Amino acid sequence: MSEMPAAVPPKQHRAPDDQVIDGSPRASAYVCCAASCVSAQSDVILKNLAARVTEAGLGDVAVKRVGCLGLCAAGPLVSIPETGRMFEHVTPDKLDSIVQLLQTVQPTGQMEPQAPFFSKQVRVATENMGVIDPESIDDYIARGGYEALHQVLTTMTAAEVRDEITRSSLRGRGGAGYPTGLKWTTVAKAQGNPKYVVCNADEGDPGAFMDRSVLESDPFRVLEGMTIAAVAVGASEGYIYCRAEYPLAVARLRTAIRHAQRAGLLGTGISETSFSFDIQIRLGAGAFVCGEETALLASVEGRRGTPRPRPPYPAVAGLWHKPTLINNVETFANVPTIIRKGAEWYSAIGTEGGKSKGTKVFALAGRVVNTGLVEVPMGMTLREIVFDIGGGIVNGRPFKAVQTGGPSGGCIPAQYLDMPVDYESLIGVGSFMGSGGMIVMDDTSCMVDVARYFMDFCREESCGKCVPCRVGTTELYMLLDLIARGDATMDDLAQMEHLAGIVQRTSLCGLGQGAPNPIFSTLRYFRDEYVAHIVDRVCPAGVCIIESAEVAL
Repeated sequence: MSEMPAAVPPKQHRAPDDQVIDGSPRASAYVCCAASCVSAQSDVILKNLAARVTEAGLGDVAVKRVGCLGLCAAGPLVSIPETGRMFEHVTPDKLDSIVQLLQTVQPTGQMEPQAPFFSKQVRVATENMGVIDPESIDDYIARGGYEALHQVLTTMTAAEVRDEITRSSLRGRGGAGYPTGLKWTTVAKAQGNPKYVVCNADEGDPGAFMDRSVLESDPFRVLEGMTIAAVAVGASEGYIYCRAEYPLAVARLRTAIRHAQRAGLLGTGISETSFSFDIQIRLGAGAFVCGEETALLASVEGRRGTPRPRPPYPAVAGLWHKPTLINNVETFANVPTIIRKGAEWYSAIGTEGGKSKGTKVFALAGRVVNTGLVEVPMGMTLREIVFDIGGGIVNGRPFKAVQTGGPSGGCIPAQYLDMPVDYESLIGVGSFMGSGGMIVMDDTSCMVDVARYFMDFCREESCGKCVPCRVGTTELYMLLDLIARGDATMDDLAQMEHLAGIVQRTSLCGLGQGAPNPIFSTLRYFRDEYVAHIVDRVCPAGVCIIESAEVAL
């Protein structure tokens, strides 16, 4: 069950005002209208449930559209926050049990115990998800939205804002984990005007949907975070670079920008002050390489999205050769809460004495029962994420590995299930945090096939600008394919390891430099599977199709 606070819904999804006692609903029904649930007709559920509530004469009950409730595996979802009840796998024609509960619910302040999926999470970047209407600025403001921006504009200097972010120990949530306060300070000190703030929403990792969910569920939060960053670095223009494959996120961003402009929270003279800042959206065509910051900037400028050598870094010479701050969606989503609650509050979350503070949003996917979006404190163990929050492996099969960091990440075996999930620990076992994709695998996964899949992805997404990536990823894929088909020798395996090292050291950008990581991690922990394919000509997981020696002859 899920515990969620109630909020006054927008008029279009609530009973008539004259039937709502003291302007507040007696009970609410929150219908998830994020992409995964909308694809299963949650928009129809919203319409039908509102009609059923009206027919039942429940004038003091509010039916409300909200963003992602997190438990995507059980969608479409409808939550009744006054009771903590959550209805799973709802269909448009099966709403009787929901209406019956709404007829009898009497809020007492006592919530049903939360399932581990919810109780073990700590919501910061996603604190409004599943609670507010993502298209209502009034709903966002009612939950404390824009309080942080007002505080920044009226009581803080730009230097004080940067210091607060620095003291919070917030690190970039896009993958590299670069200290956010240090990046902001570098841009603020850089010479040149105008300065720009860019939000990287080009989320391309297979199995990752963190940024998409935040944009679909709480777009005003990202706009507020970007505007605070603009104050801190002295920027006057902002861009959100979002891939066109996210139509719902783009539509809600456009709505949010329009409403913020009308409310005087974007544009000229924000909140009746002398500060001006506006945001535009730029759509990406889905090239994975455009997640790399220099390729992203080239695409924003209308050029082909390919990376360039650094330095100079974008903080000094970025968009149109001017100082540019680039952070991803989740990083900006943390900013309003840090300003509102303080750096000390935020830095108290996470690893004790470590460099990984705050929370991290993960897209939990693969062979795990509770697939969905989760936000956990840094330092939580893999076991807690996979087995407590995730509910364990589908059909009770044995856990084999979890892959983090996307195509540039690594596969972490069962021996590290009790390892804390933070930046340093993941690097130590041959993976890294990445943007937050977490793919769980059981004993039916072949690690050679997994490495081949990610290498195929990298070679397809290579921009081709540098030879090591353009040629090297293709050669690595061909060697992996040879191994998977049982046609390789141990010399081929040695050649693949040697070539992977060359590609890692000599590629121009992070795509090529990180492409060999799945090879290195699977060889490190599952070398016996490679040997079985080569020597025994058998796939231990039964995934790869290997012809028998007799047929091959």
